[in-house]
Amino acid sequence: MHGVTLLSAGLRARWSLAQGVEPATAEQPSPPGCGGGGSGQKPGMRILSEAHPAGGGRRSYAVSALAVAAAAATGSVAVDPDSSWYRQLRKPAWQPPGWAFGAVWTPLYAGIAWAVGRAWNAAPPDRRAALAGSVAANLALNAGWNWLFFKARNPAAGLAGTLALDLSNAELLRRAARVDGAAAAALVPYAAWCGFATALNASLVRHNRAR
Repeated sequence: MHGVTLLSAGLRARWSLAQGVEPATAEQPSPPGCGGGGSGQKPGMRILSEAHPAGGGRRSYAVSALAVAAAAATGSVAVDPDSSWYRQLRKPAWQPPGWAFGAVWTPLYAGIAWAVGRAWNAAPPDRRAALAGSVAANLALNAGWNWLFFKARNPAAGLAGTLALDLSNAELLRRAARVDGAAAAALVPYAAWCGFATALNASLVRHNRAR
């Protein structure tokens, strides 16, 4: 889980730096988004505050894509569907074939990256730190499920992880909806698939209690 921890801890700071948002100093008493000529903000910060719908532009999408790709790569390291342990698990008849998971997750990850970049651009500067934290937590939980289920070989721990991810999805959807409806709508398929994955994980726990 070390890689997942690093992903969660570093994403927020990396995102802020990538957007060109400088930390507040003693000469900048007002937080971003306060506006006004006498706010003490530097010109670049004032531009972001006054034109927050433009946000970081294309750079926001690039950063969100890198963050999502990092989470996907971190999680994929732990996945081993060909292991004897996984093949011996009793699975429900309605579990999709193995190839379907990759086919579904590829567009879902693309949708997450687009939605997060759009939400960041639309968010007022004073909401961006919370949004970045929500995204970081969500991607860490996303990647962490693979480590709990496959690496630890513990379906019950995986179920706890995916339930936490469902809660994180709801929280991320709420934050996205507050700033941009299209971004929130793009996250709905992701949340729905995770809900399905939770049901599947619960079924695996139920079918393999003795293992």
